[in-house]
This record gives sequence, structure tokens and C-alpha cells, in this order.
Amino acid sequence: MMTEQKPVPEKRIADFETMAFGMFVHWGLYSQLGKGEWAQHIAHIPREEYIRLKDTFTAERFDARELARTAKRAGMRYITLTTRHHEGFSLYDTCGLNDYDAPHSPAGRDLVAEFVAACREEGIVPFFYHTTLDWYQESFEKDFGAYLEYLRRSVEILCTRYGRIGGLWFDGNWSRPDADWKLDELYGTIRKYQPDAMIINNTGIGNEGRLVHREIDSVTFEQGLPTPLDRTGMEKYVAAEMCYTLNGHWGAAAADYRYKSPAELIEALCHCRKVGANLLLNIGPNADGSIPAMQRAILEILGDWMNDYGEMVRAGRPAGIAGAGRDFGLRTADGKTYLFVFGLPVCGDAQVTVGDGGSRLATFSGVFDRVRAVRWVDNGQPLPFIQDPDSGMFTFHAVGYEYGIDRVVRVAELDA
Repeated sequence: MMTEQKPVPEKRIADFETMAFGMFVHWGLYSQLGKGEWAQHIAHIPREEYIRLKDTFTAERFDARELARTAKRAGMRYITLTTRHHEGFSLYDTCGLNDYDAPHSPAGRDLVAEFVAACREEGIVPFFYHTTLDWYQESFEKDFGAYLEYLRRSVEILCTRYGRIGGLWFDGNWSRPDADWKLDELYGTIRKYQPDAMIINNTGIGNEGRLVHREIDSVTFEQGLPTPLDRTGMEKYVAAEMCYTLNGHWGAAAADYRYKSPAELIEALCHCRKVGANLLLNIGPNADGSIPAMQRAILEILGDWMNDYGEMVRAGRPAGIAGAGRDFGLRTADGKTYLFVFGLPVCGDAQVTVGDGGSRLATFSGVFDRVRAVRWVDNGQPLPFIQDPDSGMFTFHAVGYEYGIDRVVRVAELDA
């Protein structure tokens, strides 16, 4: 009896999965309003009123190099920038398609060019977000065929003026689910000029994880934890990526105080890697292009965690190793096994810590290699263990954190 085979990822997709953790950047005219990236639509701001925001867009504190450095310090390996969002304003020079772009604003600069140059200097891979829905371009409603050619030519500019890029990340096809978006022509333009670029098209909230075209290289999970992909019988291997906000908005929202905690974000990143997905974590710069202090502070904490565990987060892949609750294991291409353990107690005093500290037993299935030793990655502490290689069951003594430390998720390395 023949079984269906799972496809092998093409190099660009394998490289994308290894990057593991990326930064999403939502920044545009809407940032001046400080009420989120959909403010124009939700507040019913008339088009002619809204487009005047171009006249006050200065980007005076946008520092692409600092943006790339911030991502790098956070342990991120790629950045996806909104080169054009639904408002229709472009951060790049549209080369005569219209003048609704950053070079024709008081900013007077091609901000995408600055972004790409900074990414290359810092060893970060640049990705381009590009809307397919457009509230500015009137042909979107009046002459859809003409609009699609405008969209294709916009993408052609991005593919030909900035050198090699990591990929394009589209968003908006969900606005006209029954339309013919002429995706063969759009994606064909990318493959012609950027054959190694990832092609991603967000399927939106409620349609997470859907594969909608043969050229798509990664499915998306917007604002929801990804589920494992069954790639058995697929024509090609596709990656998965979860995009996630720091608070409740993608663009700048000055009065949104509901920020996710660093602990929640660490757990989200680990969940993504548990199922083999990337995490694309969003920031919403201020109107002037600067990074809000709270967002920068959160990223710095994530960077501290990635300093300890980034190597295994990026190199590890799901390998059928499951723990109790949220615990899980990953294995690298060179055969190393890492066990991710959640919820360990802090060893302290009942007067100052919640709980009584100590440790717990962490049990995993799927560990068939004979293990010689187990140690915490962060401090090298050896840990007692027992195993049954025949059944794959493995249990070790997961010692809690010493007082003053709580890494949220701790990683043990198996020496097999």
C-alpha cells in the first residue's frame, strides 16, 4: 500500500522558516491620527479630507537604521514594512503612477529605499507588505481591470528598484472574495523579477491557514495561534506565519493601553515554533516614524529571552516530541533535541513569591534516542532523568528558577 508523500520545502521557504521571528511595521498617514490603521474607513473620513494628511507627513524621526537595529536586538531576522496600506499612500516612489507617495510629501524621501539599505547593513531580510484593497485609487471601485494593472505596475516597481528582497506580503483580497484578481499576472511579475522571493497573501480573520493559489509560499494566521499543517499529498511545501499585534491595533493608537505582556508574547512565539510556524510581531510607529517607548521596551525583553534561546527557536523543527500541557520538543537538522518547558516555579520564600517554589517532573513522548545527559540551556545545570527508549517516554526533573529569575519558557538540551 502506497502512502502519500510530504513535499520538501524549496530553499526560499526553508530559509524563511529558519528566520522564525520577524517584525511587522504598520506606518502611514493614519499614524498621524493615532487611532489605528483603519481610522479612515471606520470613522468615515471623506477621501478629499483624508488625503490632506499627505501635506503633514514629515517622517522627521524615521530612522531606518534604528528600526533594523531594534529588530535585530529583539532576535528578529526579517522585517515586513507596509509599503502601501489600504489608504493607498505609498512609502516608495511610485514613478509617475500618481503623486500620493512619500517623495511627494513633506518627507521628500523614498522611505522604502532607506528601509532596504538599513536592513542590508544590519543583516535583516526586507519584506514588503502591499495592500490589494485601495481606498484612494478610484479605479478600485470604478474600473477594476485598470486598478489591477495599476497594482501590478506598483509591484513591478517594488520588484525592480530595490534589489533582492525576502518577499511580498499582500493583504486585501478578502475585500472582494468573488473577484478575479488576476493573480497569475501579479505573481508572475514577482517570479520574473524576484524568483527567490516569498509570496504571501493574507487570507484574513476567519480564514486562517487557507492556501488559495499555487504560487503562495506561506499561509497566514492573523491574530490567532496557528494550527499544525498537514502537508501530506500537497503539490508543494508551504510555510505558516502568525501575524500578531502588541496591543489591539496594527497602526499607531495613542490611547490603546491594552498591551500584551512579554510573557504572553514569549508563549506565542513558542507556540508558533511548536507547530513549525513563524511569528510576525507588529509595531506601530508614531506619526514622525519613531518607535513608541512601550513597544521598544517590550522588544528589548523579548531580545533578552532570544539571546538565551534564539538558536534553538530558529533551528528547531517539530519532530513528534510532545509534553504535558503546553510543553513540547524540537529537533535540529544536526540531531540536537530541545525540550521547551512552561510554567516553572520560582524558588523563593512564601512571603515574597507566589507558590512554594521547587521543581516538577516534565514528561515527554517521542524521545527514542538514548540520552546521556540533560541540562538547562541558560545556565548549563545538569538535570536528573529517566527514560524508556523503546516506548519513547522521557521524564526529567525540571528544576525551577532561582529567586530573581523567571524566563516564562525554559529550554533543556538533551545530550544523546
